[in-house]
Amino acid sequence: MERDLFKQQIFTITSPQSFEEKALELFRYQATNCAIYKNYIELIKVDPASIQSLEKIPFLPIEFFKSHAVKSGEWNEVITFTSSGTTNQTNPSRHFVRDLSIYEMSFTKAFDLFYGKASDMVILALLPSYLERTGSSLIYMADHLIKSSSDPRSGFFLNEFEKLAHILKEIKEEGKPCLLLGVTFGLLDFAEQFSLDLTGITIMETGGMKGRREEWTRQQVHAFLQEKWKVEKIHSEYGMTELLSQAYSKGDGIFECPPWMKVLHRETTDPFAISSSAGSGGLNVIDLANIDSCAYIATQDLVRLHPNQSFEVLGRFDHAEVRGCNLLVTSY
Repeated sequence: MERDLFKQQIFTITSPQSFEEKALELFRYQATNCAIYKNYIELIKVDPASIQSLEKIPFLPIEFFKSHAVKSGEWNEVITFTSSGTTNQTNPSRHFVRDLSIYEMSFTKAFDLFYGKASDMVILALLPSYLERTGSSLIYMADHLIKSSSDPRSGFFLNEFEKLAHILKEIKEEGKPCLLLGVTFGLLDFAEQFSLDLTGITIMETGGMKGRREEWTRQQVHAFLQEKWKVEKIHSEYGMTELLSQAYSKGDGIFECPPWMKVLHRETTDPFAISSSAGSGGLNVIDLANIDSCAYIATQDLVRLHPNQSFEVLGRFDHAEVRGCNLLVTSY
């Protein structure tokens, strides 16, 4: 595989056939060049040459990002992204990144695809737990989007709720496109203090209480924010430290992937029984932007996959730690 050419080609994928072709090409490369993935494949006695479909690709358990350097090839990282989790967790996942331009292309192109150019919007980020630590891939993405915005009001907010409310009222009166991106507990804290008419403003939660509040279901969170801010839908972002791509929901917790990312599900009692058809089970992700780590990850999330390939995150496996950017439990 010619890495630089592959890097360009994945962001031009337009069909399921071309996705599968590139996914199998990258699998063959990583099965040889990612040491921990290669060892895992050998331990489960899979011959990489026998893999001819997405459903047969082995998925690396996400826990390996905690205990090993998941790298394809030998290189020095330019940055290490780490997971947030809750305040009492001491063993975060680590994603060593060789090439930040891949991450930037991935989140920029995905954002453009779902929401349009950040340069045309006001981007407001309410991400207190992330601003209080280092190594957050979400902060890196939000910072890039904020800097891409041409509006000087774009920026991060820690606990400046009064200032944020003033800016939102101002933008609402102007009718300018605006995104308020926030960690769930931050949005709830803000909404409790400020009931506003934010009709026309996009509210996006990244999920998770991070141990700051009692866990709510997604439905509870969305209903509360919709009532407080008079918005029809609450948007969501599904991302995590181990991925260089994000899926987005424009309401009701129904997510869609960009063309270079795909979700599958595995049986809860058989991790090797994997399907891309509609159904529920453990959430497996193929993220072709993970060129230099591992693109095939078995997460600890539970998923419902719909016939059109959109998906819902239903919660987590029992005893799985609370972590990641979008882990609101749903009531099913």
